[in-house]
Amino acid sequence: MIGIEVRTLRVFADETGAGGSLLAVVLDAAKLLPDARERSVVARRLGCPATVFVDDPELAELATFTPTGELPMAGHALVGSAWLLGRLLGGHPEILRPAGGEAVSWQEQGRVWVRGALAAVPCWWHEMLADPGQVDALDLPRPPAEDLTQLWAWEDEPGGVVRARAFASRHGVTEDEACGSASMRLAAMLGRRLTIRHGAGSIVLAQPGPPGHADVGGLVVEDETRFLADLDEFLAR
Repeated sequence: MIGIEVRTLRVFADETGAGGSLLAVVLDAAKLLPDARERSVVARRLGCPATVFVDDPELAELATFTPTGELPMAGHALVGSAWLLGRLLGGHPEILRPAGGEAVSWQEQGRVWVRGALAAVPCWWHEMLADPGQVDALDLPRPPAEDLTQLWAWEDEPGGVVRARAFASRHGVTEDEACGSASMRLAAMLGRRLTIRHGAGSIVLAQPGPPGHADVGGLVVEDETRFLADLDEFLAR
């Protein structure tokens, strides 16, 4: 009988530690869950917007799965993984190695940041609304045409504060509480640093990086640790 430990984080929490998008992290994944099909099943059944399988903690080699399949790179998955690996290894990892290529990571004023290639993150459509109230009033489910869309409005344009919500049914996420990759693309599109009030109560920081790249950062908190005592039984459900 094989068991696995699942660490659950909330990435892009607000200043009080509330909010944030759920991220599941499975350590020692190269040994316990090397098969991509089984990883996909675990990610779907855990039900988080993303699940990271850490294959080599020292090298920060990892794979990211949504409930519907693998992604080369995902912003909130990288931010959360960098935070957790830093705590486990006693030092913040400077380079993360997801399937989509290396991503630089650093810490700044208690927040974890990562810089990734825009070509490696999902392609998002952005729709600007007239005011934050319209963003707040969006109903679920969204029409199919708004799948993989971040709807946003300026809350304080001079100050770079945005109100946003993101929807990604094709990845098994009806609404993403705090989407890193969409926020990276929004900051790159607008060409400025942003503070994004995302979802029901999350804060995403994003800014343009070097050509073809963008940075995303935020506060990470640990939610819980689960132990799946019988992996075979979990996969067979």
